[in-house]
Amino acid sequence: MGFNFLEIQHMLSRVASSLYWLSRYVERSDGMLRMLKINYASSQDTIQEFTWKPVIRIFSSDDENELLNIQHDSRAVIEYLLLNRENPNSILNIVTLARENARSVQEHIPKDLWQCLNEYYHAVKDEKLLWYVQKDDPVTALDVLIKQVMLYHGTADSVMERGESRSFMKIGKHLERSIQSIDILDIKFSSVSSNPDLLTDIAYWKHLLLSLGGYELYLKTYRQGFDAKNIIELVMLNNDFPRSALYAMNNIERYFNRLKSESNIEHYNNLSFKIGRLKSMITYSSVNTMNEEQLHHYLTEIRAELFGIGNLLNEYYFANS
Repeated sequence: MGFNFLEIQHMLSRVASSLYWLSRYVERSDGMLRMLKINYASSQDTIQEFTWKPVIRIFSSDDENELLNIQHDSRAVIEYLLLNRENPNSILNIVTLARENARSVQEHIPKDLWQCLNEYYHAVKDEKLLWYVQKDDPVTALDVLIKQVMLYHGTADSVMERGESRSFMKIGKHLERSIQSIDILDIKFSSVSSNPDLLTDIAYWKHLLLSLGGYELYLKTYRQGFDAKNIIELVMLNNDFPRSALYAMNNIERYFNRLKSESNIEHYNNLSFKIGRLKSMITYSSVNTMNEEQLHHYLTEIRAELFGIGNLLNEYYFANS
C-alpha cells in the first residue's frame, strides 16, 4: 500500500525538522565549546577571583541560583556544562540529540556526514574527557571536541547535496549562531552596566571577541583599540564577520528563498516577510540608534524576532506543528 500525499508531506517535514535541529544542536555545541575554552584561559590568567556567572546565564537551562554555588570553580562549571547527564543543555546531551536527529534521517544525508556525527558522539562520551576536566588540562578535552565540530562543518560543506535538505541545515545553523551572538553580547554589556570599570578593561573585551571568533577581524578593522561601540558594530552589523547578526540574516534569507514552492506559497510569503523585516531592522540600525533605544531592549527585541522565525518554521514546514 503506497503513501498518500499527506503522508508524504508529513514524512518530508519530519526530515526537514531533523536536519534543521541537528544543525542547530551542532552549532550550539560549537559556541559553547569555544566559550568554555576562552573563559577557562581567562580564569587562569586573572589574579582576581574569576566568575563563570555570565557563561552560566547564557548556557544553563537549570536553576541559575543553585549553579552560582560553583561559579568560581572552573573545573566544576566545565564538567557541568560539558558532561553532566542531568543538565539538558550540556554538550553531552546536545550532541546526543544531534546524533538522534541524524540517525532518524540517515538515508537522507551522506554516509561521511553520519560518520562525522557518530564520531563526535563517541568522542564526547569518551571517559578520558572527564579525567582531563577533573584532573589534568580541561583545554585538552575542549580541543578534542572543537576539532570534531570543525570536521563536521568541513564535511557538511563538502558532501551535502545543494538542495532543500542543505537549506534547512543552513537556516538552522545561522539562526542558532545569531541567537548565541546576541545572547553573549547582551550578557557581556549587562555586566558593564553594573560594573562600568569593565569599559576600560582590555582583557574583558578581548575575551568577548575571542569567544565569538572575532578578535583578529576586530584588530584588522579597528585600529584605535578596544571600544564598546566598535564591538557592537562588529557583532551586529559587520557582514564580513561570520557570527554577526547581519551576516546570519543575509544567509537565513538566502537559504529560505530556495524553499519557495507554489504548493506552500502563502506560508512562504508570511515567513519571507518576517525574515525580510528583521533583516531590515538590523541593516538600517546603527550603533547610536541601538544605544539610544537601550542596547538590552534592542537585543531582546531582535532575539524575540529570531525565535519567532523559528516558531513559524516549526508551524509551516515541520511535522511537529
